Amino acid sequence: MTSNAPKSATRGARVMLYSHDTFGLGHLRRSRALASAITSADPSASALILTGSPVAGRFAFPSRVDHVRLPGVIKRSDGSYASRTMGMSIEETTTLRAELIRSTARQYAPDVLIVDKEPTGFRGELLPTLQDLQECGGTQMVLGLRDVLDEPDVLAAEWQRKDAVSATETYYDEIWVYGTRSVYDPTAGLPLSPEAHARMHWTGYLRRDLGELGTPPEQPYVLITPGGGGDGAMMVDLVLTAYERDPDLAPRAMLVYGPFLSGDTRTEFETRVAALNGRVTAVGFESQIETLFAGAQGVVCMGGYNTFCEVLSFDKPAVIVPRTTPRLEQWIRASRAEELGLTAMLDESRDGWTPEAMVRAIRALADQPPPSAAIPDGLLDGLDYVTDRVDALLHAQAGKTTK
Repeated sequence: MTSNAPKSATRGARVMLYSHDTFGLGHLRRSRALASAITSADPSASALILTGSPVAGRFAFPSRVDHVRLPGVIKRSDGSYASRTMGMSIEETTTLRAELIRSTARQYAPDVLIVDKEPTGFRGELLPTLQDLQECGGTQMVLGLRDVLDEPDVLAAEWQRKDAVSATETYYDEIWVYGTRSVYDPTAGLPLSPEAHARMHWTGYLRRDLGELGTPPEQPYVLITPGGGGDGAMMVDLVLTAYERDPDLAPRAMLVYGPFLSGDTRTEFETRVAALNGRVTAVGFESQIETLFAGAQGVVCMGGYNTFCEVLSFDKPAVIVPRTTPRLEQWIRASRAEELGLTAMLDESRDGWTPEAMVRAIRALADQPPPSAAIPDGLLDGLDYVTDRVDALLHAQAGKTTK
């Protein structure tokens, strides 16, 4: 690959982040947090996020951080994918995405590429770019993994199907785990070589920025957040039923639907919220959800990675209601967090997903210790660790190019 954007000794560092984002907000929000930290630590650096998220345009991006929106895809109930672009097959859409990624990498000529979760990208779309960048030799490539991916046997089968182990061994200079080994090892069960394990770095969790917060709503309130909301209808229904069944349940609830909870389901929920006469209030998509976290007495949430980081960062007592399909990721994270005393969990098989169980969980938040009572040193040092690693990789790359 010959870059059309030649590098010079005086230009600022360029970091490209790939986030396939076929569903939800997690990958985009993680990439945005990383890009913000990297550019804040190095005022000469820029970052470019490649994302398939359909709501990327609703977010504000920091100075020197921008994004390229890849054509979107949707996941069907049977696990297959379809294009969001009318008139294009999933194969055509994947080819288009792959060419956009490759062209962007050629023009942007990143010094560091950080790939989120998927070593080969969506349906292998990242492989041509990885091959180009490796041949060019001017980019340090990093695979970033959240703390939990899935149960080991299921993950091993998935990575074998995608040839992800081979890609990880072949292309990536480092593997970053955005968590701590004491909580969970996301690579358990994967046949990675000793050399790949030697390239792994446990960064710690990614702390959320606590600065520049707005004024929270009237307090006290419990924050109810299903993350992106696409799979959060069950949890929202359970919370609303709890407030409907128990007229004395307090404090009031502040519900954030998320951008993917919509249509008839949301209309029904809004009717029920209105009937609760202020005991539950709701908003749709809140890109500044940090303000709502800061003012909350406690949190009821699902077990996604980013929400978990927010609970830890804002040091809020929380009860996690983890989904168990299509992955056990959230349940694994929630159960380990409960074992470590970081959060509580409302487990379907142990506690039952009933209104009575939710009432008890919300009431218990008032006396539940915050995560800081159990947080070990370094648990939230992820962003600092990442910026140090980026600096080290840039120096390593500079050493290669001057030889």
